[in-house]
Amino acid sequence: MLHTVMFLPAFIGIAMAARRTLVLAGIIGSFNPPGMAKGSPPFDAEFGTHPFLTLIHILPGALFMILGPLQFMPGIRTRHPHLHRLGGKIYIASGYIVGISALIMSFVLSPIGGIDQAAATILFSLLFLLSLSKAWYHKKADNILHHETGLHREWMIRAFSIGLAIGTIRPIMVLFFAFSGLPPQAFFGAAFWIGFTLHLLAAEAWINFTRPSFWREQHPSF
Repeated sequence: MLHTVMFLPAFIGIAMAARRTLVLAGIIGSFNPPGMAKGSPPFDAEFGTHPFLTLIHILPGALFMILGPLQFMPGIRTRHPHLHRLGGKIYIASGYIVGISALIMSFVLSPIGGIDQAAATILFSLLFLLSLSKAWYHKKADNILHHETGLHREWMIRAFSIGLAIGTIRPIMVLFFAFSGLPPQAFFGAAFWIGFTLHLLAAEAWINFTRPSFWREQHPSF
């Protein structure tokens, strides 16, 4: 069930990256959603002022969204361990690029939601990078020998859940657009805080719910 649910925000994240790439390439135009003043520039025009930084963020982000769900599919992990390990290395490398570029963008670009959005992005980018680092540490061969596979899994879940949040933040924004009547500057920050927090709570709930069964799977003699 979880493996199916996580594909939806991942698909949204991939679609967002594709759309932003097409906008930057001039293939499609941007737009102003409801709540923006008539004749004002596109609310997301700031991305166009730093196209290279934006692409450095969204293209590895799309790769992260593609590989993430595959890393948590038991069939691939058990039947194709070499592919699982290779995919994990690419997944973590792309995650580092996404997290570091998100931090840089928080200071270089002017966030649509102002300091509220920037604060959420900075905090959860740091948590995201910490989770990736902990997952990488516990995956090292010398640590796996000390039964730290479960810790690797838990930090991978945290990292993926935080990264996946961007695919949930967009539907939250759509709800604000549809029902609040406010300009995006007024609610983007709140949408980021809600989306990231929900995903972090969901990750912790899933980790605690599945920890006993995973531990028994890894230690069948007990």
